[in-house]
Amino acid sequence: MIRSSLRHVVDAVTKTLEEAEGIGSIPASERLYQFKITLLESQPPIWRRIQVKDSTLDKFHERIQTAMGWTNSHLHQFKIDGERWGDPELLDDGFEDFECVDSTVTKISKIVPKNGKRFQFLYEYDFGDGWEHEVLFEGCLRSEKGGRYPLCVEGERNCPPEDVGGVWGYAEFLEAFANPKHEQHDDFVEWAPKPYLLIGIQ
Repeated sequence: MIRSSLRHVVDAVTKTLEEAEGIGSIPASERLYQFKITLLESQPPIWRRIQVKDSTLDKFHERIQTAMGWTNSHLHQFKIDGERWGDPELLDDGFEDFECVDSTVTKISKIVPKNGKRFQFLYEYDFGDGWEHEVLFEGCLRSEKGGRYPLCVEGERNCPPEDVGGVWGYAEFLEAFANPKHEQHDDFVEWAPKPYLLIGIQ
């Protein structure tokens, strides 16, 4: 009985500490959510770390687009805990068994763990090229007084161009772009977005 009582006390204290250190310890108006977004199968990795205020997942999609460098020209969806999340009006493909959790009304605060622990899910952009991103919730922190958000605080490497053909098409693009003797080099240089022309492919 003593051992059982002690276990209950320890569990209660642990729960209290987790809640104190979690999301609830920061007032909602000052709460920042930090995420690391990594484009899957990109070698070397293409990633961004962003800090955002609470918003709908649809707005969060726009933050990812801006940080990564995409142009929001294609459909997107989130895959969270085995479910599909997106804008039902955009994703409805006309089939009767279509199911989607509405991202236009679901907030970030509703999907991340209440204790602030790390949480991972997928974000897919452009179903043709199939750009999949790992989205890692890294935790919450307090916003700085006078700070402007959303904020991209870190990242590495250029985002692939739109409509380049997915991961494999991007690899071919980089090879041709870097090799002046490649038969498609001139075509890709003419077609490439400005960042590639100004600062190269790194």
